[in-house]
Amino acid sequence: MLNISYINKATENLKSFIPEDKIFELLEQTKNPDPVRVREIIQKSLDKNRLEPVEMATLLNVEDKELLEEVFEGARELKRRIYGNRIVLFAPLYIGNECINNCQYCGFRVTNNNIERRSLNLEEVVEEVKALENKGHKRLIVVFGEHPMYDAKFMTETIKTIYNTKEGKGEIRRVNVNAAPQTVEDYKLFKEVGIGTFQIFQETYHTETYKKYHISGPKSNYLWRLYGLDRAFEAGLDDVGIGALFGLYDWKFEAMGLLYHTIHLEETFNVGPHTISFPRIEPALDTPLAERPPYAVSDDDFKKLVAILRLAVPYTGLILTAREPVEIRNEVLKFGVSQIDGGSSIGVGSYHESDEEKIKRSQFLLGDNRTLDQIIEELSEEGYLPSFCTGCYRLGRTGEHFMEFAIPGFVKRFCTPNAILTFLEYLEDYAPEKTREIGLKRIEEELKNIPDDNKFKMQLLEKIEKVRAGERDLYF
Repeated sequence: MLNISYINKATENLKSFIPEDKIFELLEQTKNPDPVRVREIIQKSLDKNRLEPVEMATLLNVEDKELLEEVFEGARELKRRIYGNRIVLFAPLYIGNECINNCQYCGFRVTNNNIERRSLNLEEVVEEVKALENKGHKRLIVVFGEHPMYDAKFMTETIKTIYNTKEGKGEIRRVNVNAAPQTVEDYKLFKEVGIGTFQIFQETYHTETYKKYHISGPKSNYLWRLYGLDRAFEAGLDDVGIGALFGLYDWKFEAMGLLYHTIHLEETFNVGPHTISFPRIEPALDTPLAERPPYAVSDDDFKKLVAILRLAVPYTGLILTAREPVEIRNEVLKFGVSQIDGGSSIGVGSYHESDEEKIKRSQFLLGDNRTLDQIIEELSEEGYLPSFCTGCYRLGRTGEHFMEFAIPGFVKRFCTPNAILTFLEYLEDYAPEKTREIGLKRIEEELKNIPDDNKFKMQLLEKIEKVRAGERDLYF
C-alpha cells in the first residue's frame, strides 16, 4: 500500500484536466437555450456523435417542460438505436470493508467506529461466488476498501479464485473491479488475471469540495485519483469506468466533469470510458453527511441527468445500481441505462450467510432489494431483454477496438444475439417456471425482429438449439 508521501511526490507535477472556471462559464452562458439549438444538439447525438461541453451545458440548462420532454425522448430513441432493449445484469461482491481513508460520506471511513469490519478469506470468497452462481449470475463487480490488507497481489489472487470457482453449470465469466487507484506496475497484475473494467469514481470533480470531504488517507490526493485511469492505460488496461458521487456538489458541474474526463481519455488514449456510473449518496451507518447530502439531487434532476449523459456520450455504457428505488430505476432505464445490478447484497459475506445485521458491514443502504429473478421477470414483462453477455471482452472487442464497433452502433449486431443466448441459459438453468415461460416468449419476440436474411440469424438459431441441448457459453 502506497503512503501519502509517495502519492504526493508522484503528483507534484500534474495539473487537473478539469477546467473548473470554463465549466462555470459554459453553464452560465448557455442559460435559457434556444429550442432550435437544443433540437440540433439532440440530433447530433442521435447521429451517434459525442457532444462537446458547450452542447452538454446547453442541455443541462433546459428547463421548459415540453423541451425537456424532447430531451427525454431523444435519450429513449438513442437507447433504442444503439443498445436495443437489452439490459446487462451484474452483481456487486464486497470483499472487505477495512479502509484507511476518511471520506465523510462513506460508511467504511476509518473514523467510523460503529461499522463491523470484515474481510473475506479465499475460502469465503468461494462460498460467496457459489451463492451468486446458484442465482444465475455471470458478471461481477468486486469491491475493495483501500487498506494495506488489499494490495494488488491480494486483489488479483481473489479475482483468480472467482474465475476458478464453478458451481453446477455456473461460472463467473467477467470480473470488473472497483478499487483504489493503483501504480502502473500493480495495474499490470490486474491485466494478467484478465479483469474486465477497472472502475474509479472521482466522487466529485470540484477540487475544493474534494478537499473538504476527503480529509485524510491516500484518497485525499485529488490528482492521484484523477489520473488513476491514465496509469491503467499505461499498464495496458484499455477498459475503464468513470463515475461521480452525486450529492457532494452541484450535479450539473459533476456531469460536465464526467464529460471532460471522457474527452481527456479520448484525446490521450484514443479510447473513452467503457462505462459511466452516477450514484446518488444514500444513507449509511453512523454517517451524518450521507443522511443530509449538501447538494442532494432531486428525482426530477436525476432523470434529467441520466437522459443528458445518454445523449452526451452515445457509445458509453451507463450503469444504474440498486442504490436507487425500484420506481426510479424503472423510469430511467428508458433514458439509456445499459447495465443494472440485480439481487444485490452489499454486506461483506452476505450472499452465503443469512445476517439480519448486515447493514453493520455495509457501505450504504440499498433502495432496490428485489431478487435477481424478480428483476428478470419484470424486465421481460416490460419488453426488455435481460443479458449476461461477456462476448465482446472475451473476443478482444475492448478499448479502441470496441469503440470501432460501438461508435457506429454495430454493437447491437452482437449484443442482441449474445443477450438471447445468455438469457436462454438463465431460463434453462435457474429460472422458476413462471419466469421461464415469460422469458421464452420474450426470446421468440426478439427473434421475430431479426430479419430472416440477417446472416447472423441462422447462426443464432443453431446456437440456440445447442444451448437447449445443454451446451453453454456460446457467443458471437
